[in-house]
Amino acid sequence: NAVFALSAVMAAVTFAIIHSVSRTIPVALVFAVMVGYLPFAVLRQRAQRRQRGFAEVWPEAVDNLASSVRAGLSLPDAVAALAVNGPPALRGPFERFAIDYQVTGRFEDSLDLLKERLADPGGDRAVEGLRVAREGGGGGLGRLLRNLSGFLRDDMRTRSELESRQAWTINGARLAVAAPWAVLLLMSFQTTVIQRYASPAGMVVLGMGASACVLAYWLMMRIGRLPVEQRILS
Repeated sequence: NAVFALSAVMAAVTFAIIHSVSRTIPVALVFAVMVGYLPFAVLRQRAQRRQRGFAEVWPEAVDNLASSVRAGLSLPDAVAALAVNGPPALRGPFERFAIDYQVTGRFEDSLDLLKERLADPGGDRAVEGLRVAREGGGGGLGRLLRNLSGFLRDDMRTRSELESRQAWTINGARLAVAAPWAVLLLMSFQTTVIQRYASPAGMVVLGMGASACVLAYWLMMRIGRLPVEQRILS
């Protein structure tokens, strides 16, 4: 796995650099573990950013669907048309949907494949809404799509407000955890001082400090986190 390989390389390089400066294996090991975790943290942030990006564009996508239906397109054709006129972030999955539907002609099965590719709670709600719209059909289709768009937009607005407030907690937690390790990094340039952490007592202090920071960060993030959106019928 490329992520594990990158993590191992970054940890090894960090260990070598810190050890060459501090001449203290426990300190170098702690910083190597921190840096080695960075690729996984970046991947998690990208996944969260991708999910937020989808949540922001789904109302626009459903509005496009409603406009296409008013223009006389059937619902499957309107969904397939999002591969061209939909938000750029969603065009790839809907292009695959268009191909699936063209090959099989089965709208329900193509929706299931679309939901798997999106792998997104907002996408699940939209897809299940489309399924209900397909079953209802008739004159209420346009109204149902407009209601779905309004629901997605209200949900996005509420969650954005909560996330902006949550950012204070997250930034505070990160700053509180990073501060003692920044001090330790500066101390690494004072070899005679930092080598005290190579003693048994120093390793105990270092281990207890690392454990306390991890526990405190986990608690702060858990207390301040928002409820995780669950996927629908995944």
